[in-house]
Amino acid sequence: MKQIHVGNMLVGGNGNLFVMAGPCVIEDPERTLNIGRKMKEICERLGLPYIFKASFDKANRSSYTSYRGPGLKEGLRILSDIKKELQVPVISDIHEVSQVEAAAEVLDVMQIPAFLCRQTDLVEAAAATGKCVNVKKGQFMAPDDMKNVVDKIVHTGNENIMLTERGVSLGYHNLVVDMRSFPIMRSLGYPVVFDATHSVQLPGGAGTKSSGQRQFIGNLARAAAGSGIDGVFMEVHDNPAEALSDGPNMLYLSQVEGVLRDMVAIRDIAKNSVSTEM
Repeated sequence: MKQIHVGNMLVGGNGNLFVMAGPCVIEDPERTLNIGRKMKEICERLGLPYIFKASFDKANRSSYTSYRGPGLKEGLRILSDIKKELQVPVISDIHEVSQVEAAAEVLDVMQIPAFLCRQTDLVEAAAATGKCVNVKKGQFMAPDDMKNVVDKIVHTGNENIMLTERGVSLGYHNLVVDMRSFPIMRSLGYPVVFDATHSVQLPGGAGTKSSGQRQFIGNLARAAAGSGIDGVFMEVHDNPAEALSDGPNMLYLSQVEGVLRDMVAIRDIAKNSVSTEM
């Protein structure tokens, strides 16, 4: 299992968890920053590497009326300010090849959204920046299919790769998480992340927006920790009811530390066995 570079950090491959967390989308800059501050404090208490997450644009929305974020230019400016203030790496979604050059000037991790994980031009352009690339496994893909995505990145010379599980579609408006996907994707040789909050999303489940089942985040996160993940991705908010995107499947900041403590304890128990099972 490779350790990968994220900014000035090395993460993955050592049996310890790292955390990528923040609000779904950039909202008010000060509120967004404060969420990052709180997450950094939590991760420092637990001794976990922390990467700040927020999207500058949510291109995949249920309705044209849905809030998408401040956009590329303003969003990257806000992320740059947060990066300087918190002194942590940052991750955000990219959706088009035209966004890659500007995004690479700020982001430490270029994230490929699940629905775009097979978009060869986008994946290769992100990889060519030399930055870490986090690819979310499509809700329509088997875990072993991600080998083809990895190959698209590796052939550019970039091996700073993360693969993220966010559930697979089962019927209408429902996702399920197959715990087998974690050892299968880890067998490809790169760190695997569990998206604990999008995995409880009910896509399009509220008509003009997605719904979610926040009450199951902790259950799935603990199970994933025992299945051998390297990192956890969480969208968090001080008051999800006020969030402008994905509120029903975001975790309350007040609940984050308890979930992470449990995950660390479970991962410590499981780390010796999961590293040798595949």
